[in-house]
Amino acid sequence: MSNAKTVLLIGGVDAHLERFTALGVKVVLIQHPDKVTEYQERAADVLIVADYTDWDVVRPIAETARAVHGVQAVVSLTEPGVNPASRLGDLFGLTDGRRYEVSRRMRDKWLMRRHLAELGLPVPHAALVEDRASLDVFGERAGYPFIVKPVSTTAGFGLLRAENPADLDRVWARVQELDGGRTDRGSTMFTVDGFLMESYIDGPEFSVEALSFAGRHVVVAVTEKLTSEDHFAELGHAVPARLADADRARLTGAVEEFLTGMGVVDGPSHTEIRLSSRGPVVIESHNRLGGDNIVELVEAAYGIDMIAYGAAWPLGLVEPLAAPPVAKGAAVMRAVLRRPGTVTAVSGVDAVRSRPDVLAAQVSVRPGDTVRPLRDNWDRLGSVVATAADTDAAVELCERLVREEIRIDVEPEAAPVPARVA
Repeated sequence: MSNAKTVLLIGGVDAHLERFTALGVKVVLIQHPDKVTEYQERAADVLIVADYTDWDVVRPIAETARAVHGVQAVVSLTEPGVNPASRLGDLFGLTDGRRYEVSRRMRDKWLMRRHLAELGLPVPHAALVEDRASLDVFGERAGYPFIVKPVSTTAGFGLLRAENPADLDRVWARVQELDGGRTDRGSTMFTVDGFLMESYIDGPEFSVEALSFAGRHVVVAVTEKLTSEDHFAELGHAVPARLADADRARLTGAVEEFLTGMGVVDGPSHTEIRLSSRGPVVIESHNRLGGDNIVELVEAAYGIDMIAYGAAWPLGLVEPLAAPPVAKGAAVMRAVLRRPGTVTAVSGVDAVRSRPDVLAAQVSVRPGDTVRPLRDNWDRLGSVVATAADTDAAVELCERLVREEIRIDVEPEAAPVPARVA
């Protein structure tokens, strides 16, 4: 009989399965029908295709898998899988019994805000959108601009900025359009289940990538984010962030306090935070790995494979990090952007991808595709990830590659023709 451990893996991408395979563990993968890949069909010891976001579907499947195969851990490293995985871990007695409670308030931004306020930790003014009048009331209380966001979606989907009282009809119309439906950009695996209002948080934005080991939080990296006041798309990330030591300490200290307060004890986390005029304020956080190439940036800059730690730690197959790592270089991601219109030609991607200082380069559009006005992450056209000795050099290189080496020709949108008056 084999002594190999067995993991029940809920969702995820090929890289997640690769790390478990490298550990020599038996992988029982429950994957969503929309996300199955050829690699997963080959590499998983057992592949079960089901909508794991539906508890009534996934529970009996997981119980049967456990009874047949034996399971030492239930793990998910992807956003839609963290709640069902933590709930199953609690159900099977493989965790401390509180993981689902913690995961729910990490994913539900309203639960998170209420919990932090009860602990006395910094939070913006926040309230649920109940009706059109609630927008007026919140604007009078919190001031303008303020942010309206879905309670539990991801990647900037559905975020709105209310500029002034005259803007609230537009915001309310969009809330009504989205509420109760499925996300329709990038992934359809999330349901829009209500909206939250928050006062605007000023200041530069960062994310803090951490690994937690039995309640001890180790910050692996602080990521500098390139954002804009005009939309909610993330335009790029840089690791290590260019920060004074004192500001870095303020950010990491705030995130460690946040994770402890939220009850996070094990695994990776990705916390978005602003260094505001009132001090560090957490925007939102996730009990999973950062997306948008952040794990690749961290590994390139620090030599830490956060996916591997996220896979090995729940099975007891890795020692915890003793201390935060020291950067050995820098890595940057920049989004590929163009003005709205119709794509007529794409070139240069293969040449950029073949460079030794480029980790990844991809473009998602082809001739004939439409370039939409930039609203959130799903409107970006691609990305480049590049490395260099330091962050300044990596930023300069990556921005040049995106701007000059990757060519996307776009026929601009035709200007509307004025109506003729008889």
